[in-house]
Amino acid sequence: MKLQPVNPNYKSLVRKSFAKQGLMGHIGAELITIRPGFSEIHLPYCNSVSQQHGLFHGGVTASILDTAGGYAGLSLFDADDGVLTVEFKVNLIAPAMGDDLIARGEVVKYGKSLTVTRGEAIVIKNGVKTPCAIMQQTLMRIVDQPDVTG
Repeated sequence: MKLQPVNPNYKSLVRKSFAKQGLMGHIGAELITIRPGFSEIHLPYCNSVSQQHGLFHGGVTASILDTAGGYAGLSLFDADDGVLTVEFKVNLIAPAMGDDLIARGEVVKYGKSLTVTRGEAIVIKNGVKTPCAIMQQTLMRIVDQPDVTG
């Protein structure tokens, strides 16, 4: 499905919004790719994102998947719109042990008020990529609320 952004400056909007995310900055996540209906976030491993067994924490994995899906959706919205997650479900399908974690979000169904995305997290260890989590998410477009844009 070829998705078209209504905002020609969607990349700038998404990058500015991502830069305002306290959690993503705190954990060291970086927005790598943004295209219409798609985003990719990378997170290097460090102790502050780990759980007791030395894996990426499941909550961190869920957070970057939620964020990747949210920005995939926002890339299709109007410049003055905002985005909020209504719900998401994450399945942790393999231990997230590695050097880097990649989260990809992709729009499945774009709508005027609700948008559905899917996400995948991949852990990289010694150059080997292993899918470690999958997500389904529903987003809500926020309109006419100037304090909730981007």
